[in-house]
Amino acid sequence: MYHPQPIRTWAAHERPRERLYAHGAAALSDAELLAVLLGNGSMGCDAVATGRALLAGAGSLGRLLAEPDDLPRVSGVGPVKRARLIATLELARRALGEGLVQLPCIQNPRDSAEYLRARMRHLRTEVFACLFLDTRHRVLAYEELFRGTIDGASVYPREVVRACLRHHASAVILAHNHPSGIAEPSRADRDITLTLVNALALMDIRVLDHLIIGQGDPFSMAERGMLAA
Repeated sequence: MYHPQPIRTWAAHERPRERLYAHGAAALSDAELLAVLLGNGSMGCDAVATGRALLAGAGSLGRLLAEPDDLPRVSGVGPVKRARLIATLELARRALGEGLVQLPCIQNPRDSAEYLRARMRHLRTEVFACLFLDTRHRVLAYEELFRGTIDGASVYPREVVRACLRHHASAVILAHNHPSGIAEPSRADRDITLTLVNALALMDIRVLDHLIIGQGDPFSMAERGMLAA
């Protein structure tokens, strides 16, 4: 229901903050949670309506989480509120990675699939990223290296090698997303994967997998036997 009045004039059981205290954060809608973060709305637009506008502008909560630095421009969300939202969304992204970093080791690249899916599934453009691992396959770092169409012209093996050396990695899991949602490797995906496997082998760095992130389960090139010529 649309409320033109400020939230402070709403009945107590309708106010997002009071509902959070009474029933827990899980009881709130996405827009209500954003409203709690925003604190207030603007003239003629309450905080919940502002939250809805943010979600509509981004397309989904997932897109807000995937690209917090690219928040849609919404009336009533100035620099202070934008900074608050960006910081909160970034904290949420980092929290997603904590469990991954705390694993004793990645025994199967699928251990990292849900983390990579959460980080990359909602991105509007193709992004090529790496999970850098030590000799025991513990996660050292995650880094997005390239944006744009993933092919031989846009992914530079020397930059991937340089990043591995910078993180002192002994192994790496490659990943990129398909904004179309179809997690099937193209010919260019297969070609650049083999190029990277060969280039990194010269530095004694193993490629454990190349995961392609779409709308369903990530596609594992290791599981399909695509990491060898």
